[in-house]
Amino acid sequence: MPSELWSVPNLLSLSRLPLTVVVCACVSFEWWVGGFAAFCLAASTDWLDGWWARRYGPLTAVGRNLDPLTDKVLIGAVFIFLIRVDGVYLHPWVVAVVIGRELLITGLRGIIEATGKTFGADWFGKLKTVLQCAVLIGALLLKTLDQYEWLPAVRQPLGYVYLVLLVGMVAATVGSAIQYGVKASRLLR
Repeated sequence: MPSELWSVPNLLSLSRLPLTVVVCACVSFEWWVGGFAAFCLAASTDWLDGWWARRYGPLTAVGRNLDPLTDKVLIGAVFIFLIRVDGVYLHPWVVAVVIGRELLITGLRGIIEATGKTFGADWFGKLKTVLQCAVLIGALLLKTLDQYEWLPAVRQPLGYVYLVLLVGMVAATVGSAIQYGVKASRLLR
């Protein structure tokens, strides 16, 4: 078990925890460029840990649970820290939907896997994660661009793209929660 924890994929997953602290500190102190860079680095480790585990191994039960857990810590914390930031439209209800969905699905996964069945991520859950990361990258990028008054020609169109991503992210978050709920009810019958 200890060697299983310290594998390259798991170390990449674990790296998201200190990077979460860095991103949240940057948001708190309005160091938008640093927050943007740290979040992009943290989000890239999500792709890299899965790629490494599939390519070089090991694929482990620890990694299968550690990866989504550190994702939820990163995404949930950054959403919470961005609630108070003007111009990113992350109202408390949006963040509550995101975090509520994550807690619900994590709980269902634990219940179902305790019965010996698997309850892994599917394409809708992966789309939801991609859209959540895109929204957070967009929010941090918009705040970075706000520091440069000579970039309004870039900021405005990106603002519209960001709003479309935000609506899509909320829809995917709710949709994937419903889909996982249906899947869970079938597995628990």
